[in-house]
This record gives sequence, structure tokens and C-alpha cells, in this order.
Amino acid sequence: MHAGAWENNAPMHPKDLLHHCSDLLAALLRFDHPADAVVSRYFREHRNLGSRDRAVVAETAYTVLRKKLLFESQARSGSGARERRLAILGFAGPQHLLQAALSPAEVEWLAACRQINDSELPASHRHNLPQWLAQALQAQLGERFDGVAQALLQAAPLDLRVNTWQAKRDAVLEALQQEGIAAAATPYSPWGIRLQGKPNVSTWEMFRQGHVEVQDEGSQLLALLLDAKRGEMVVDFCAGAGGKTLALGAAMLNTGRLYAFDVSAHRLENLKPRLARSGLSNVHPVAISDERDERVKRLAGKIDRVLVDAPCSGLGTLRRNPDMKWRQSLQSVEELTAKQAAILQRAARLLKPGGRLVYATCSLLTQENEALAAAFSAEQPTLVPLNAAEVLENLKVPDAAQLCTPQENAAGIPAGQYLRLWPDQHGTDGFFAAVWQKAG
Repeated sequence: MHAGAWENNAPMHPKDLLHHCSDLLAALLRFDHPADAVVSRYFREHRNLGSRDRAVVAETAYTVLRKKLLFESQARSGSGARERRLAILGFAGPQHLLQAALSPAEVEWLAACRQINDSELPASHRHNLPQWLAQALQAQLGERFDGVAQALLQAAPLDLRVNTWQAKRDAVLEALQQEGIAAAATPYSPWGIRLQGKPNVSTWEMFRQGHVEVQDEGSQLLALLLDAKRGEMVVDFCAGAGGKTLALGAAMLNTGRLYAFDVSAHRLENLKPRLARSGLSNVHPVAISDERDERVKRLAGKIDRVLVDAPCSGLGTLRRNPDMKWRQSLQSVEELTAKQAAILQRAARLLKPGGRLVYATCSLLTQENEALAAAFSAEQPTLVPLNAAEVLENLKVPDAAQLCTPQENAAGIPAGQYLRLWPDQHGTDGFFAAVWQKAG
């Protein structure tokens, strides 16, 4: 983003822009609702903000959420409203705009803050994680902790999934190149494209026609792991807004029957326009009361493949949802693991003999991932664990072993047993997945 682009597009006055950054932060730092919902509502209420203004306001807010501990420490030495001081420290627009919005005292204070070398900061101000989470990840990761923590402070790239029912990845890449849009094939997912920058994809004709959807490469790999086939009966048990549902429907070549279950009718409503764009007719959204719903029970023993992308702490998505680390706690994680186990047990009853079950989270924590999968395996003698690396190798995913559990560890987990994606190693959000097949 360069200064000339701003002058040509007549942005609002720098002082007004900084004021919006402060106001949005005031709403976000209450942590009453997910950050993306708060940001969307703020922009609906302030339609005078242009696209470039919105980008600066949103990215400033997310920068503050990412580095909250550091910025709050530095803000104490300044004066004025707390949210304004935080917005100044995290301002994500051109610096000449910021300087134009500041008083001489603020200019001097900001310069002093920026002179502090990162190596001089306390560990908590370098990793910017709540203490409970930092301790859990340090115990889990050892010397890898610093690299993972730094990766979680970065903004996530923008990935697309090509709707293979409507288009081919090579053709989409060629069309993007002709439009002068910098893009490349994702390294692992055969459906993925990674963009440079954050273009407004929703305005593209190929998006409106359903040829592409926004979806992290890691999320695409979860759908790939299920390996849904033509003509099968498939359930996406926690479908949400349907990103993986749509990937599964395309993989099934728009045949068979694909149920999109979720306890939130509102989230399933968000699937409808995406489903209409996709051209898929094999998807059947169903709002259920809970995992014991009668509509779930009626499908027991009839389903070929079940994906359980379980409600989780979301701590693998901190690059794009940095508020999650401040909205979760040890207690909330414990409550989630109980819910995850209950959902997984119910979902497993849907499988017919030979059927495949995939349990997935976008969490980094072992208690939501390996520990839960191991406990479930011990309780389910008719479900045979499959090696995730071998499944992905059979699907011709490049470097499949590098995406999974490394060499057998102290917990006795075989190499490749689980999908384990990390932002520092794989450039994706943090994801986990375990795979089972029902005997018979």
C-alpha cells in the first residue's frame, strides 16, 4: 500500500481514520463476540468508510489483538484514551497518515516505543499469548515454541479452493495471471490457490460463478482426507457455513447424498448462497438440535463417510482470529473436550461397515487432539485407526509424511498416524485430524 494510491482515492482525514480505529478497538476489547462479527457490524454501521479505510481500520484492530500484551505494556507510558494509544501502536496504514493524526507529544512517545529492541522484551511481550496457553504450548512443543508463537503473530495468507465440479485449477490460475493477479498453486492441496495480498475476491466474476471459494489450504486437506467418493452417503457432522461441505460435494462429482448437519440454523443459512454459487445439488443442509437428534439416529449404520470438524478452541487459527487466545481459557477447553467426545461417539454410530470417520479440529492443544483421539480409539474396538500419512500418500498429496505426526514419540504414536499442520512448518492454520475405518 503506497501513499500515491491513497491520495488518488481520497481517503478520510487521518484524524478521523485513527478515531475509527480507536472506536473499533473499544468494541473488540470487550470480547463479547467473535472479532470478525464485531468488525462486520462496525462497517455496516459506518458505511462512509471506503474500502482502503476499512482495510486499515480492520488490520489495525487485528494487529492490536495479535500483540495485545506488548502494546498494553507500551501504552501505559502514553497519555489519552487507552484505545487511542493502542490504535497508534498497531496502526496498519501508511505512516505519513498516522503522523498527520498525532500531537507532538504522541509523535515523541511513539518514537520512544519503537526504539525498544525485541530482544529486550520479556518473553510474554514477544509471544503475546495468555499465560495458560503459553505454558501449555511450551510443555507440548519444547524448543519449537518460539517459532510457532512467532508464526501465530503473522497475518494468514489468502487461500482459494477451486470448485472442481465447475472448474480446473490450471484454468483458474491462467485466468488470474491474465488479470495480473499474483497467485500460485498451494503446495499440498490439489484444489488450492494461494494469493499474494488480500484482493476483494467477492467482486470477481469467477467467485460469483462459483468457480472458487475462500478456504485455508489446511481446511481443504481435511476434506481430502475423508476421500468421499461418487455416489456415496456422506455426513459433514459439524458443517458450519459449509466450506468443507462444498469441497466434499465437488469431490463426489455432485452425486450421492451429502448431509450438512449443524446445531446452528444461522450458520447453515450462510451456506445457502455459497451452495447456490457452487452448482451442487447433492448437498442437504439439516439444522439439528444436538448430536442425539432423531434425524441423526435414523441414519445410524447407513453412512459411508463422516467428517467431524468438531467445535474447538480455534487456537490454530490465531493468525486470522487473534481474539480467540483472549476469549478461551483452560476451563473452556475442558468443556469443549467433553463436547467433542460426545459428538464423536454419536457420529461414529452413523458408519456402516467399511465406512470412514475423520475427526478434526483447528486447535493446537493435545487434549483436543491426540489425547481425545487415543481415548476414543480405546473405547471403540470396531473402529480401526488408519495412518493419515498413508491415506494422503494414496491420494498423491506431495510430502504427505511431512504433514503428519513425526517419528514415533514418547506417547507411542506411530509416525504419520495423525494429520498435524502448523503455521510455521506448513504455511496453513494449525489443524489436527485422525482417521478410522469401521470393521466389517
